[in-house]
Amino acid sequence: MKSEANFQTYRLGPFELEHPFILAPMAGITNSPFRRLMRRRKSALVISELVSANGIEHSGGKTLDLLRFHEEERLVGLQIFGEDTELLVKAAQVVERMGADFVDLNLGCPVPKVVKKGAGSAMCRDTASLGRTLEAMVKSVKIPVTIKIRTGWDSQTKNAVEVVRVAAEAGISWVAIHGRTRAQGYSGLADWDFIGDVKAKSPLPIIGNGDVGTPQIAVDRFKNYGVDAVMIGRGALRNPFIFDQSRALLLGAEPQMPTSESYLQLMDEQRAMLQEVFNPRMAMIHARKFLAWYSAGFPGCHEFRSKVFSIPDPGILWDEAREFFLKSTQNRDFKFMNQPFLMGGHG
Repeated sequence: MKSEANFQTYRLGPFELEHPFILAPMAGITNSPFRRLMRRRKSALVISELVSANGIEHSGGKTLDLLRFHEEERLVGLQIFGEDTELLVKAAQVVERMGADFVDLNLGCPVPKVVKKGAGSAMCRDTASLGRTLEAMVKSVKIPVTIKIRTGWDSQTKNAVEVVRVAAEAGISWVAIHGRTRAQGYSGLADWDFIGDVKAKSPLPIIGNGDVGTPQIAVDRFKNYGVDAVMIGRGALRNPFIFDQSRALLLGAEPQMPTSESYLQLMDEQRAMLQEVFNPRMAMIHARKFLAWYSAGFPGCHEFRSKVFSIPDPGILWDEAREFFLKSTQNRDFKFMNQPFLMGGHG
């Protein structure tokens, strides 16, 4: 437990955070219930999955649903993407009207259907045009505008330093950097030396992201690379308690290992939140994904995952999950959480 003597806050742009460990925005994953769940488990702030500015313009019901959030999520940012400056400006204004604390522009998505339209990672290839877009967005809203980028398009064009300079001139509040190029996708290793070099040259706060799977790695990256915060993606899917553990370790305390009760409470909360937000079919789809991720590495996880994706009844599904975690967390050392997880997936 932290004491008043060692308590401190961490500045990130205009915000003060209790600690510097943040849930990364992930497509199809960081929905409102999961963001809320991670805020309860001490993620310093949360950000939505990417939402299309084009979709917002056409007021698609499913698109607008992605922008809704619970007050418990604050500090909360809503992430948008698109290639058209006018539509991005309008989308930022919608985010502001919805009451989000900041708007985040995705400039890192490597997915072909996004970049071929000139959005995501592709926007960073023309920094002059990018600067005009960022300036227009910043001027259009009163809330902070932030961006998430990659190190560059490929190994020959790693231009993150230039992108950060342009962002600073436009009035962007901070830059999150995933330590891979667009060409890498999610393969290979995140280049934290490069992130540290960008931070050393940056006039803006920098958040580092990529391959942070344990509290020890999170604290190491924060201390050794000079970044202002560390974003955790896949690591929170295997270990949803990673934020509080990282905070404890940073303060010099021993991180608490999860217990059976920790997992049972997590599942009860997530089940209730999913039922609050989604229809029964979608609630089951999300439940299956998260339960499969949480179970990775536990004894019997393969058999459990087979059950998860075959049980049609939600009541039986959650009962099976409670029984699985009640048994599998007994007398575990949790060393398996130090192993690579979802390589080739989200950062």
